[in-house]
Amino acid sequence: MEAIYTRQFLAGEWIEGASTQTITNYNPYTGEKIHEIKGASLDDLDQAYRAAKNAQKEWEQTLPAQKQEVLEKAAALLAERKDEVIERLVNEAGSSIIKASIEWGATLQTIKVAATFPLRMEGKILPSNIPGKENRIYRSAKGVIGVISPFNFPLVLAMRSVAPALATGNAVVLKCSSDAPITSGLLIAELFEEAGLPKGVLNVVVGKAAEIGDAFVTHPIPKLISFTGSTEVGRHIAQLAARELKETALELGGNNVMIVLDDADIEKAAEKAAVGKFLHQGQICMALNRIIVDASIYDSFVEVFKEKVSQLQTGNPAEPATLIGPLINYKQIGRIQQLVKESVAQGAVKVLEGHVQGNLMSPTILSEVTNDMPVAKEEIFGPIAPIIKAKDEAEAIAIANDSPYGLSGSIFTGSLHRGVQVAKQIDTGMIHVNDQPVNEEAHISFGGEKDSGIGRFGGEWVLDKFTIVKWISIQEKERVYPFWG
Repeated sequence: MEAIYTRQFLAGEWIEGASTQTITNYNPYTGEKIHEIKGASLDDLDQAYRAAKNAQKEWEQTLPAQKQEVLEKAAALLAERKDEVIERLVNEAGSSIIKASIEWGATLQTIKVAATFPLRMEGKILPSNIPGKENRIYRSAKGVIGVISPFNFPLVLAMRSVAPALATGNAVVLKCSSDAPITSGLLIAELFEEAGLPKGVLNVVVGKAAEIGDAFVTHPIPKLISFTGSTEVGRHIAQLAARELKETALELGGNNVMIVLDDADIEKAAEKAAVGKFLHQGQICMALNRIIVDASIYDSFVEVFKEKVSQLQTGNPAEPATLIGPLINYKQIGRIQQLVKESVAQGAVKVLEGHVQGNLMSPTILSEVTNDMPVAKEEIFGPIAPIIKAKDEAEAIAIANDSPYGLSGSIFTGSLHRGVQVAKQIDTGMIHVNDQPVNEEAHISFGGEKDSGIGRFGGEWVLDKFTIVKWISIQEKERVYPFWG
């Protein structure tokens, strides 16, 4: 089993990559090498896309019940391998056991919801203003979809594209994250291979972005590119795709806020803020980046939040008590420390100072932050919690919206009606009243606004994204044109 994780999955076969470059997969906590993989070449990528194209039409014509059977078998296999999958997420992605368990469960639900899609490929019959004409709308697969997966929630964020794409009759080429190639792709290939997916319908490549990244997008075969990752890379992908008139589904960076209004339960808000900020070390697109607190309760909130955060254990993610594990690599620590240093120089105050050991970074809390400081402007993607003071509700809304990002968010208030009214005014694709911002349910619309992405994942929204509709009209009675009198 382990041997296949050093290979590419092309046309239903596990083969060695043809690139001269290798990808080394490390445990981010111990630094130990997990696997070394010979990368995919441009020829490998071409082979993957051609295999997908050759297999797609037959897969699309497969009976809905047979597609469902494959997806349900994949879900059953994932359920059977729960402990192993969680262990792999811990070792490869630096996930705490809690985070890995959440990700496993979310992935399972993603496959189960996708398994309903083969019977939801609905069309319509619509009236016409032309005498004797009937209008029909047919829904079909897009064809071949290219999926690029991230390192932070590698399994679920890859699967939320792969499973719906397969369920709607598409073939897929999946490019793994080089930082988590097993859980972001090779394990997925193994599950679907064992579940009976026909050869070529799913292909998985592991390769250097410098070698195959642009070609993955510009290759003539895929009709849509699905990407989860940074806004910078997403913008580049969108530009490449636009030149080819290729569609994209992009879930990008976030600068998510929690607004704590003057009537909020401070204890509950502080608890949820700690979860929304520090789950998976803050390496989540939906994680809190700014906590905006009404001035009347600001000092009390900072005190309670510090008390809650001080109880969080940083360390070995394989230990059940650990809540904050390692960042994916040391390069991220240097970047985050620079954001903190610059913000402190501009007046931010360290309420709680974190410490660094290897790839571990314990929590830092900054108060007196303003929206123009680096920790407030940039996506941190790490365990740093900036707290901003707002004089009232109106200013809190203005601060929240003063960002190019708009992915997720949170409102805490004693009035649910007030919370909804404030939530409607925040420029974001998702927002949660009296909860933290890290939420995803497989049947619900998921996606951002502004620089946080294009399109929606989840439920009927991803079904629409991964299919095409075609208008076919039928002229049942002769239609007379005024060409011949």
